[in-house]
Parts: sequence; structure tokens; C-alpha cells
Amino acid sequence: MSEKNREGKRTARQKLAAEREKQKSRDKRRRALIVGASVVCVLGLAAVIGVVAANAGKDDGSEEAGPVVAPSGAQGKDGLAIPVGKESAKSTLVIWEDFRCPACKGFELAYRDTIHELTDAGKLKVEYHLATIIDGNMGGTGSRKAANAAACAQDAGKFTAYHDVLYDNQPPESDDAFADEDKLLELARKVDGLDTAPFQECVKDGKHNSWVEKSNKAFLGGGFSGTPTVLLDGKNVYKDQSMTPAKLKKMVEDANK
Repeated sequence: MSEKNREGKRTARQKLAAEREKQKSRDKRRRALIVGASVVCVLGLAAVIGVVAANAGKDDGSEEAGPVVAPSGAQGKDGLAIPVGKESAKSTLVIWEDFRCPACKGFELAYRDTIHELTDAGKLKVEYHLATIIDGNMGGTGSRKAANAAACAQDAGKFTAYHDVLYDNQPPESDDAFADEDKLLELARKVDGLDTAPFQECVKDGKHNSWVEKSNKAFLGGGFSGTPTVLLDGKNVYKDQSMTPAKLKKMVEDANK
């Protein structure tokens, strides 16, 4: 065999050996990638499981439903109305409201003095129904917690005063400040005699939460367009563009003649 042929065969063997080494390196890298990917998947799954486990005990804003406990003196269908005023009054004003609702605050500030005047005179009875639509629309729990606190104030015979304080201190609609129970208790100090141990316990325990939720379901099922909904002897006066506090007062006084 010539030297040239031997050199050719040696070169071919070297090339073949080099190619085999390259293939081994590729196979080794591929196995490493497969193992690495498997580890990443396992770690990723473990991370997901860890997140789920970590969040399992966290409060997501909902609470386990308890028994429906109506506030003291609640009246109407299913005991969902908080009454203010004398039973003998010849006119009844039904108000559906949400303590986070800016339009509700606007109505309160415009009509509050007139309503207080008429209820104090025994000419008007008001039935307050509490809803939580802003919690549903904007997220949060401030509507429900404020409503529960107002129901607790009703237990203490301080509903009207605390009701007015909540609207006087209403946060912006997007600010869920009423979800802070300490804030609700702080506001209670503005009402003489309300900040007591039973009131604090009622607020912190959410004593009337299920009642508030039941009231909100009644609102949603009532076919109302929004809050506030204000009905005077069954007539929706809030939708009356010509309505004023003076006109409302005249309507009530005429009914009492």
C-alpha cells in the first residue's frame, strides 16, 4: 500500500473519531438539557403548589356566611328595613343606599335636613335599605363593612347619627377606606355614646354581615336602576328631575293634612 493511501485512511479514521466525539458531546448536552428542563418543570410545579398553599389561608375579601342576624328593630319584608321616624306618620320614604356611593352622599347632603325635620315632626317615616353594589363594581368590602357597622349602630339606638357621620366622611368611590374596621370605630367616636365594647365587638365580628348580604340580594332582585333609589309612598322621587327638598316637604305635608 502506498504511503499516500495509508495517509488517506488515517485521515478518514481521524475524521470519523472526531465526528463520534462531536456526536457524544451533542448527546451529552441534549441529556443535560432534558434533565435541566425536567428539574425546571418540577421546581415550577413546586412553586405553583407553594403559592397555592401559601394563599390557601389568606382572606380574599369573602367570609364564611353566618346566620342572618337583623339589627334591633328592623322591619319590613324579611326584616331588611331600618326604620326612622314614628309609625303613625302618614308618609313613608324608602331609601336604598350604599355608603360608598357618591350619588347617595349627594342625596343625603341635599335632603338630610328636610328628612330629619319631617321625621322629628312625626310626618314622615323612613325605611333605610343597605346595599353593597360599589363593592361589586369597584372591588373591596367597604360597603358591606360600613353597612354592618351602621346596623351595629342601630342596635345601640344610634343609627341616624352614625349614618350621617359615615356620609360626612365618605372616602372617594375608588378608595375602600371603610373596609378598615379601625376607621369605622374611629368615626363612631363622633357619635356620643356609640363607641362601646358591644359596638366594637359587633363591628369586628361582622355580626350583621349576612343580613347586609341578604339586603343587597333583595336590592339586586328588586329591578332598581341603582343607588340611591328613593321611593315616597311608592313613587320614585329620585328620578323626578324637578324634585327639590322643598317639593318633597310639600308632598309629605300635603299627605299629612
